[in-house]
Amino acid sequence: MNEAIRDFLPWILSAITIYTMWLAGERSKNAWLIGLANQALWLLWIVAMRAWGLLPMNIALWIVYGRNHLKWNRDIP
Repeated sequence: MNEAIRDFLPWILSAITIYTMWLAGERSKNAWLIGLANQALWLLWIVAMRAWGLLPMNIALWIVYGRNHLKWNRDIP
């Protein structure tokens, strides 16, 4: 299982991150929800690979994406 996570999940994470930023540029309300889901996958990768140095980034992005989702839902008609 760890080999599949190590070998394939970074590609998926990269694609979802790029897609999230694309959606944000299009001002899509769903951008931040997709980003939040992606952070769950990042957390899986961090734990599986014991890449603890990425944990602060993951926590910060949970907060930023959650905040942006709430703010955009309020601000975008």
